[in-house]
Amino acid sequence: MLEFRKLSNLTGQIPASISKLNRLKVVRLSWTNLSGPIPSFFSQLKNLTFLDLSFNDLSGSIPSSLSQLPNLDALHLDRNKLTGEIPDSFGKFAGKTPDLFLSHNQLSGQIPKSLGDLNFTVIDLSRNKLKGDASMLFGFSKSLQRIDLSRNVLTFDLTSVKFPTSLTSLDLSHNKIAGSLPANLAGLNLQLLNVSYNRLCGEIPQEGKLQSFDYTSYFHNRCLCGSPLPSCK
Repeated sequence: MLEFRKLSNLTGQIPASISKLNRLKVVRLSWTNLSGPIPSFFSQLKNLTFLDLSFNDLSGSIPSSLSQLPNLDALHLDRNKLTGEIPDSFGKFAGKTPDLFLSHNQLSGQIPKSLGDLNFTVIDLSRNKLKGDASMLFGFSKSLQRIDLSRNVLTFDLTSVKFPTSLTSLDLSHNKIAGSLPANLAGLNLQLLNVSYNRLCGEIPQEGKLQSFDYTSYFHNRCLCGSPLPSCK
C-alpha cells in the first residue's frame, strides 16, 4: 500500500518512481496539493485493486490506459480539475467493472455509449459539464446500486428508462432531463431520490416509496405533479 492523505504540504506532480512499485495493490494519494496530470504509468501497476487520487489539484485529461488495470475494484478521480471527455475505453475495462468516481471535475462531452456495456455497482459523474444521454447506464438486468449524475447538462428522456431492482440511490437533479417518471421507479427500495431541477412532466407514480421523499426531491420541474407535489389538474 502507498498512502499519503491530508497532507497540504505535499505539492508538485506525482513522481514517476511510483511506477517501479509493481506489486502495489492500493494507492491512495488524496487530500493533498498534488498537481499536474494523472500519469499514464498507473496502467503498468497491474496488481492495483484500489486507486484513489481524489481531493487534489490534478488537471488535464483522464488517461485512457487506466482501463487496462485488470484487478481494479474502485477508481477515485473525483474533486480535481480534470478536463476533456471520459475515455471511451472506460467501457472496456480489462477485468472487473470498478466503482467509478469522477465527480467535481470539469469533464465535458457525452458519456461514452460504451459505459452502457458494463455493469457498474456504483458510479458518480456528478458536478461536471457532461451532456446528452445517460440512459445506457440503466437497465433491468444491471446490478447498479448507487448512481449520481447531478449537476451536469444531460438531456435524455426518462420515460422509457428501465431501472434495475438493485438501485438504492438515484440523483439526477440539476440537469435538463425530460419525459416522465417511469412506473417501475415506484417498486424500488430507494434510500435516496432526487430528480429536482429538470424538465420532467406528468404524475409522480403513487405506489411504492416515492411519497416517502419530500417535495424537494421533485420540485423545479416543468410540469411534474401529484403527491408530494400539488395534485395534477
